Amino acid sequence: MQELIDDFGRRVSYVRISVTDRCDFRCVYCMSEEMTFLPRAQVLTLEELEMVARAFVELGVEKIRLTGGEPLVRRGIEQLVGNIGALPGLKDFAMTTNGASLVKHAQVLREGGLERLNISLDSLNPERFRQLTRTGDLDKVVAGLRAARAAGFSRIKLNAVILKGRNDDEVLDLVEFARDEGLDISFIEEMPLGDVSDHSRAETFCSSDEVKALIEARYPLTASDESTAGPSRYFRMADSETRIGFISPHSHNFCSSCNRVRVTVEGRLLLCLGNEHSVDLREVLRRYPGDMEALKARIIEAMPLKPERHHFTTDGDVQVVRFMNMTGG
Repeated sequence: MQELIDDFGRRVSYVRISVTDRCDFRCVYCMSEEMTFLPRAQVLTLEELEMVARAFVELGVEKIRLTGGEPLVRRGIEQLVGNIGALPGLKDFAMTTNGASLVKHAQVLREGGLERLNISLDSLNPERFRQLTRTGDLDKVVAGLRAARAAGFSRIKLNAVILKGRNDDEVLDLVEFARDEGLDISFIEEMPLGDVSDHSRAETFCSSDEVKALIEARYPLTASDESTAGPSRYFRMADSETRIGFISPHSHNFCSSCNRVRVTVEGRLLLCLGNEHSVDLREVLRRYPGDMEALKARIIEAMPLKPERHHFTTDGDVQVVRFMNMTGG
């Protein structure tokens, strides 16, 4: 089987595929309050998304994560999950979601072959949760994650973006919630993608080391060598099965072991979250409909564009102009 190897010897085994740029939330670190979304013609069809997934699996990719926007607002998402979940050779199939629609979708997604979920949860205070998400209902998210647990997902992880002065006082509360619910949790440093108007990124940046120190005031953490093929560094607590993860694009750069690429809902293959290097897969999909070899050739040709590393700063500069909802998780 052909494998995807970049110019630095890293094997690409993981692709994150955005199925929509739309979302029912407007999280302050992800997008502006007033967003203009893509016209339908620019968005990959469900058939095209499935073909992209199939191409990557045939090129040795073992893990696929579906992202958005919010993937559960995409009409036909359950059919897409079922089709991708049936791909031979796919070993790890996951989704990142805000959780608000999981009560409706969790059981069918699990039956379709989806194995793991990451659920975004930045606050346990209903009023603050709405402020951070602008439109979100905390009760719906909590009900959704419990529905997912009941549906039998093998691993459910919370993702919390910590902003100084906004929710850093909830770090221990979030850890306690994860412990009580039997979930893992990853704390994420805010990434400088898109020009957000809600806050100054330089002022709200909170490093993983600061978050880790807050947790260790109550729970000493022991480094774990466990991995989910993603960027989280995991730690264990002595008295709980809950894993604590840290995703640290600023303070603990993970580029040397990066095994990931992303495909936007427009069909752009992004070789690095923190750079604009990309290749147009939609053009191939529509010029050569159904031609798997042409699509795979374009993906292989893109590998030399994968840079050695990104260069995020913490001074508030926008280094990548696309919003996170355009990028996909």
